[in-house]
Amino acid sequence: MKYVDSTQVQKKMGSRLLANNLAKGLFLLATLFGLIVLVVLIYRVLKDGLPWINMDFLMNRLSTDPERAGIWGAITGTLWLMVVVAPVTMLLGIGTAIYLEEYATKGRISSFIKTNISNLAGVPSVVFGILGLTVFARALDLGSVVLAGGLTMALLVLPVVVVASQEAIRAVPQFLREASYGMGATKWQTIKNVVLPAALPGILTGVILALSRAIGETAPLVVIGIPALLIPIPDGIFDKFTILPVQIYYWTIDSALVAEYANLAAATIVILLLVLFVMNSIAILIRNKFQKRY
Repeated sequence: MKYVDSTQVQKKMGSRLLANNLAKGLFLLATLFGLIVLVVLIYRVLKDGLPWINMDFLMNRLSTDPERAGIWGAITGTLWLMVVVAPVTMLLGIGTAIYLEEYATKGRISSFIKTNISNLAGVPSVVFGILGLTVFARALDLGSVVLAGGLTMALLVLPVVVVASQEAIRAVPQFLREASYGMGATKWQTIKNVVLPAALPGILTGVILALSRAIGETAPLVVIGIPALLIPIPDGIFDKFTILPVQIYYWTIDSALVAEYANLAAATIVILLLVLFVMNSIAILIRNKFQKRY
């Protein structure tokens, strides 16, 4: 019978503790580095942007004069974009997840579809911009309007909602379904009254992440030709528009010519961060409410 040699254990213990401390220190340094960079960025943005934020900046239209320039058009365009992205993403994403998890026959084809949906989440956003330009802007002859931009962004974030919804539906205990079937409910009644309410917190988490990504993306909209120098305010989904990230992008570029544009870009970043914070806070409150209920 072989016994543990305490001498050998003591010798190896020192090297193991050293390796553990080195790894711990390395991870701590990585965390601190990320936090320091984040704090510096937020400080610079707040320092440069806060003095420029006032009601005139929020309510004025775009102007070549930095003192008179505003972001009301970009705010309105961002809201109209979300009006298209949110329902399209939720309907298609949750519907796809329900079909794949509850109706689709388990097999190679189903597994192939699920794998490719997961892979789509890693596709560069500019590729979706090219797809939107080809299909929505040119083939459907929509041009650079809210509907074309919204459908493009919906395709971009759709895999996030599908994967998150699949995981949430898959996490619902099977005995809840069986109890519903035992009481005479149909499959759709079981999904609607049992599965979806139980999976709703996880689904809403995926929707939150998807909308947060959509509201901060720039590349796909630049590809389909969303303008930054837009004077008219969009009144519907068939109007031309611009959004906050695109405005930030162009003001950052133009800051090489006019230094004040850098301050305008910083102020717009503050507003965008505030919008994201409010959206996420409301969505988290809704998710927590359903989480307590179910």
